[in-house]
Amino acid sequence: MKYDYLIVGAGFAGAVAAERLASKGNKVLVVEKRSHIGGNAYDEYDEHGILVHRYGPHIFHTNSKDVFDYLSQFTEWRFYEHRVLAQLNGELYPIPINRTTINKLYGKNFRTDEEVRRFFNSVRKNINTVTNSEEKIVSQIGEDLFEKFFKRYTKKQWGIEANQLSPSVLGRIPVRTNTDDRYFTDKYQFMPKEGYTKMFERMLNQKNIEIMLNTDYKTIVNDVIFDKMIYTGPIDSFFDYKFGKLPYRSIRFEWEHFDEEFHLKATSHNFVGNEIEFTRKTEYKYMTGQKSGTTTLSTEYPTSKGDPYYPIPNDENYSLYQKYKIESQKLKNVEFIGRLAEYKYYNMDQVVGKVLLLW
Repeated sequence: MKYDYLIVGAGFAGAVAAERLASKGNKVLVVEKRSHIGGNAYDEYDEHGILVHRYGPHIFHTNSKDVFDYLSQFTEWRFYEHRVLAQLNGELYPIPINRTTINKLYGKNFRTDEEVRRFFNSVRKNINTVTNSEEKIVSQIGEDLFEKFFKRYTKKQWGIEANQLSPSVLGRIPVRTNTDDRYFTDKYQFMPKEGYTKMFERMLNQKNIEIMLNTDYKTIVNDVIFDKMIYTGPIDSFFDYKFGKLPYRSIRFEWEHFDEEFHLKATSHNFVGNEIEFTRKTEYKYMTGQKSGTTTLSTEYPTSKGDPYYPIPNDENYSLYQKYKIESQKLKNVEFIGRLAEYKYYNMDQVVGKVLLLW
């Protein structure tokens, strides 16, 4: 068969592109090297009957009505506001840092935003031009809070020091003067009621879409007739690493099951010290709203080996990516979209929004 589009990857970028194009009458072939659709947002029921996110917690949040309305065609929603606690010296503190965090950590009794703002102003470091993630945090809340909550966690998560990362990395994490302990403050904060996989199944269930799983597109690309390719995989792999490999962070997961309704005090606990090798534990029932007398947790061990999860944003890696980007712009029939193809830390809603703008 001849296809109008060959789409490489069945995550958010590939699936939304496939749906949009197929809805306009295009014949689409989606090729996915994994055994499932949904990319890293894939979820499934484990052997204990608990719905888990196999590639770590994926929390949907957006301020875009267009993105929310689009995805609402394929799922009902469950209202959910994400909360995270940081474990430091045996104590748990709200993250992002807020008034509660400061009062508990320093034995203060601040009652207003202005008091906390004055405190931050008294400890923050004046930096005229912020050039990295360490400077980003220190210029907001000072060195002590950076040391306690960011320095060691960032090194474990990214494999390099915060001063070697773009300001955008830690700049994603807000600092609050109020007592709002939600991780996100977006207008739309929901989880797909039946899970992400069900949402993707409905999205891709069209007569104009064909899906090939367990397939590396390079093994079939010369045997398929198509007009244009949409590529959502690692851009360096597409060009056979001709300029060298772009670094990515991956995660190794360990899973635990407990005969209790809940085990953690919040959805995720971040472990910000060096005494523990892993970065966080996540309990999925908080997100899914599933009722069960038992519960399943994942523990995350960041690593440089394995499937690429996170591009590592800094000047050196960005320069290498630019070489690949220049090559990609020479190709008239290939569109590069998504976190791996653009070497950019996109949120899920940002990827959906970009695809909706393109098609």
